[in-house]
Order: sequence, then C-alpha cells, then structure tokens
Amino acid sequence: MTNKQLLLGLAIVTGLSSCKQNAEESKDDSSYKTPEIKLESDVMTPEVLWSFGRLGGENISPDEKTILYGVSYFNKEENRSYRDLYTLPVEGGEPVQLTNTEKKEFNEIWRPDGKKIAYISSASGSTQIWEMNPDGSNPVQVSDIEGGIDAFAYSPDMSKIFYLKEVQAEKAVKDLYPDLPKANARVINDMNYRHWDNWVDTYTHIFIADYREKITAGKDIMEGEKWSAPVKPFGGTEQIAWSPDSKTLAYVSRKLQGVEYAKSTNSDIYFFDIATSETKNMTEGMMGYDMNPVFSPDGSKMAWESMERDGYEADKNRLFVMDLASGEKTFYTKDFDQNAQALTWTADSKGIYFISGWHAVQEIYKLDLASGNIKQVTEGIHDYHTIHIAGDALIATKVSMSKPAEIYNVNPETGDAEEISFVNKNILEQLEMGKVEKRWITTTDNKQMLVWVIYPPHFDATKKYPALLYCQGGPQGTVSQFWSYRWNFQMMAANDYIVVAPNRRGLPGFGQEWLEQISGDYGGQNMKDYLSAIDAVKEEPFVDENRLGCVGASYGGFSAFWLAGHHEKRFKAFIAHDGMFNLEAQYLETEEMWFVNWDLGGAFWEKDNKIAQRSYANSPHKFVQNWDTPILVVHGGKDYRIVESQGMQAFNAARLRGIPAQLLHLPEENHWVLGVQNGILWQRTFANWLDKYVKEAK
Repeated sequence: MTNKQLLLGLAIVTGLSSCKQNAEESKDDSSYKTPEIKLESDVMTPEVLWSFGRLGGENISPDEKTILYGVSYFNKEENRSYRDLYTLPVEGGEPVQLTNTEKKEFNEIWRPDGKKIAYISSASGSTQIWEMNPDGSNPVQVSDIEGGIDAFAYSPDMSKIFYLKEVQAEKAVKDLYPDLPKANARVINDMNYRHWDNWVDTYTHIFIADYREKITAGKDIMEGEKWSAPVKPFGGTEQIAWSPDSKTLAYVSRKLQGVEYAKSTNSDIYFFDIATSETKNMTEGMMGYDMNPVFSPDGSKMAWESMERDGYEADKNRLFVMDLASGEKTFYTKDFDQNAQALTWTADSKGIYFISGWHAVQEIYKLDLASGNIKQVTEGIHDYHTIHIAGDALIATKVSMSKPAEIYNVNPETGDAEEISFVNKNILEQLEMGKVEKRWITTTDNKQMLVWVIYPPHFDATKKYPALLYCQGGPQGTVSQFWSYRWNFQMMAANDYIVVAPNRRGLPGFGQEWLEQISGDYGGQNMKDYLSAIDAVKEEPFVDENRLGCVGASYGGFSAFWLAGHHEKRFKAFIAHDGMFNLEAQYLETEEMWFVNWDLGGAFWEKDNKIAQRSYANSPHKFVQNWDTPILVVHGGKDYRIVESQGMQAFNAARLRGIPAQLLHLPEENHWVLGVQNGILWQRTFANWLDKYVKEAK
C-alpha cells in the first residue's frame, strides 16, 4: 500500500490528520505493501470497520494469467473515499498497484488484445475513458465525450465501444418558460418522477462509437426513449453484453412509462444489430425481470436470469438459455428450488457456473447443459459473490460475517479455495472475531428455522450478556454470511452483545413456500418467527433475558415498529432504520408501486380486497397505543423508497406518547448510509442508544 493510503488508514483508525502525497511524488511507488496499521484494541470499532479496503470490479486478462481489480479506502477527515487499481497473478503472489491519484479510477477492464488496461477517471475534469499499459505506465485519455460518461466496454473485435450517458428526454421548466430563469420547480404529469434517491430528470442511454485514438461522440441507440438501460437503480454493465462476433449488443431495459413503469418489474433483453440499427425484444412475453444476458463463448447461445411474475421482485431467479439459431428457450432450473445468479459460461460453451443460496450461505454451482445436471462445487460458511474462469481455475470473491471480500482461487473439481488477495490481512490479524454459530429453532407452527447466533469476542460462558434481535430487511433478503459496513454483526458483538439473526419466513434459500409465505402477511407468521428466535436464545444461561434489544432496517425497521406494539415487554429498546410505519401513507409515498401492490396485496381503498385489508390492519401506526419502550428512529432524507416522513411520524408518535425517543435524520443519505462520517456517526448513535437502554438496564 502506498504511503498515501497507509496514512488514510491510520487517519481512520487512530484519528490522525490525513496526509496525502500527490500523484507525481508517488508515481514510482508501484509495488503493493500490506498496510501496517496498528489498532488500539483487538475488537471492532466503527473507525476500524471504515478502515477496511473494499475490493471489487475484478476481471481476468485475455491470456487468463492476471486479475485486475480495484480497492476503495475511506478518509474520515476528508469525508471521502479513494479508489485505486491493482493487478495480481491468478495463482497468487505479489499485487502491483497501478494507480495512486487524487481521483477515483473505476470501470477497470482489459482491452480485448490484452495490451492495455482501460478505466474511467475524472482527471481531465469529466469522467472519460483512459488507457494505460498493464504495468500502470503511460496513462492516456482516449475519450473526450461532452458531459462525461458512466461506464463502457469494448466490442470483442475492438472496432467499437458502447458507453452509458445520461440524456434529458423531456423539457425542463427553463425550456418551457425561458423568461423564468430563476424558477426552481418541476412540472410533473405522471409517476416515475423520482426513484431511489434521485429525481428522474434524465435517463441512462446506451451509445455506440467507433473505437479510435480519440472518441468524441457516439450514436444513441435509444434516442427519444423515455426509459433507461441498464435498469435503475442498481443495474450496471452486467446488463449489457457484446456478442462474441461483435455484431450484436444485448441490453436490459424496462420500456414502460409513468404509472405502468411504477407498477411493473417486466424488464426485457433486447438485441441491437450493429449493421442495421434494428432492435429486437428477445424475451417478449416473459413477464417478470429478465436480466444479465451472457453469450456463450462460441456465440451460439445466450444465458440469462429470469423471474416469471410481473410485479414480484423476489420471485425465483431462474436460469434460462436461448439457442440463438432457433430461438428456443430452455428453463434449466425448473426442478432446482433455489435462485441462480452470476452466470458464467465454461470455455467450451457446454456448462455454466452460477451462485445460489441455500440455508443462508451462497455457494458456487455448475450446470451441465447436455444432461441438465446441477452440481454444487463449493461448501462452507460463506457467501460467494462473483465467479470468473482463468484456465483450469475459478477466480471468485467471497465474504463471511467475519471477513470482508477477498479474491480466491477455487478448484472447480474439489471446491477448495485459496485466498490470494489479502487486502485486509493486516487489520484482520489484529482483530478477535466473535464465534458465529448456526442453530435450528422450532417455530410456532412446528417448522425448523435457521438462526445465526454471533457471540462477543472473548466470550465468557459464566457471564450474562445482553442480546439483540436482528430483523432483516427486504423483506425477502436472506440473513446469509454477508459482510456489512452498517449492519455488521461483528461490530454489534464487539460491544458485548449476543446477536440473534433469524432467517424468518419470507427469506430465500429455504424453498419457495418459505419465501412466499410473507407476501400479504406482514405482521403475521414472520413476526412469530422473530419472537421464537429470541425466546429460544434468551433461555441460555449466558443471556440476560432482562436486557434484550430489537433492531432492523427497511422491512426490519417495519418489524421493529410492529414489535414495539406487540412485544409484551420482552425488549428494553428498539432501533428502526428507514422503516415503514404507516402502510397507508407508504402505499402513496413509495415510487415502486409493484412492491406495495405485491407485498401488501393492493391499495388501502380496495375494501373488498381481504389480503390488502389484512396488511393495512397490521400497520405499525395502528398499535402506537401499546408502545412503552424507548426507540431510536433513523431515516435518510434521500430515501424515496420509504420516505423520511415515515420515520418522522414514528418519532413524533413516540414523543407524544411520552416515550424516550431519538431521531437521527441524515439528509444526504438514501436507503443506505454511504458517507464516511455519517457511517461512523450511525455506528456511535446505534451503540450509545443500546448501551443506555439495554446494556445499562436495571
């Protein structure tokens, strides 16, 4: 690690002021050095959590010998992050740092001939494409596109590139009324006027340009269309793919507008013909999400991830393959009661590796197309995130509740994995992590539920510890072996809490029946599951049943609000982050109507709709009269999925009831907390509230 980044790490851990070298001073320092950060204790703190390097973007060189990836580091004093690029041999060895600048380098990819590494940088003042030699030398700007771009990729034959750019598809107020230049307003005529954390003033379009020494403009292949590709808010270049012959560009879009866009998840995969400029919908009639197309290396097939039902974001993620000559579609995971994602073709085009979750871990699997057989490749207590093929090996990233993402070389026959990146080795060696234990607990309807129990570091079975019930969001998000920089179980456990994290009803990885039970049953069986989990663990002699807390975000925040009115004095304190409090208001405030239509069952004015009426009857705001427990409410001002008024209503209700309450309002954050200082503030506020009302409870 360079001195600049080492000092950034020290600044976060020990509070030293930051000291950055400029890029000119550090040009010759291209070797990677493990950061020699000295921690003040061997348990997790908010500052330590934010000092971890965050690895991502890995891809393999065309000769399959070298891995390219990026690592982000955060500086508390500057309240910003830095991201630099590295390479690493696929068999492991010494990483090489390629960039060390004041800017962030991202979208790092190999040029198809392997002679250059390309990336996006704002070094010129806007985000443009740069290329450098594989050793990091001789960086050269190769695009000068007005306004900058968001992402790009080469065609396999290197004749063209595609790039993503925001376009304005509708007239703004200043265009409609040029004599009112100081008017600050929007004229809104339909839904989809804001999404996730942005007002929808522009759409992301795909442009295609000839690849040459200086790229200045390309052709908008979606000109005049009032929708985006990739699909917002999370879609990236994984939703766009060049065919191996460079003649076709596949991309994902949800080509709907207004109310219909807000009500639907029906995205499709489109083929754009480079020669004719014609666009064809390849998944027409498939009504749910169709995402992430991947061409087979021989160009004869396309694999993709598909959901069956429109309006259901948590439907089974199915693996489909299309024969491009005949158009025949084959559903390969019909008898596989699990999701499939991160599809990766074998070099011979005869198989597909993918990642799937089962019983709260994410493993690598392999599909053999000829037989249709699916084989599990890896096994352990971890979550795999990505897969790449490099000769006879798989290069993959994985995490656990006790370790952030690192790169591993995986044997595809045995599943054995060898870590090769070691980005956070120095920090991890100094930390004592709490034990993570898997338990199966019987629910009120006599089902078996997997519950993770995380113990404090230096756990002493002769002591009595306070315990926290963790309520998962989603609502259909598995409590797997994820590593979080916010809801970090080791962070909670390091503050001397037993953490109880149940995979309650409504989570994937336990079959479709378990998953789908929650829809239309908010406040029902899944709430009983939560209480079954905490009631079982509190019987342990090392748990103090008189010092229990309950925490959660999103649907977990809803859960905290709901349990506050039904917990029968089990808990001493609640924390609800970005939670739904008033479901009737939520129905009209959220921007993704498909979510509330599916999970709540419909609109609150549909008086004959029994499912919807049951949902609204279970809205947490209808049970505030039962609230009697201190509650911390956290909400982001740019959360447009669950808007800030939901949190404000809950806080106001608690105070009007005379209940101790605190509101942590983060005006610049969305459904997550992404800023460095805001993230550390979140952790401190979280811990202080629980310490006051749970740990110190009498």
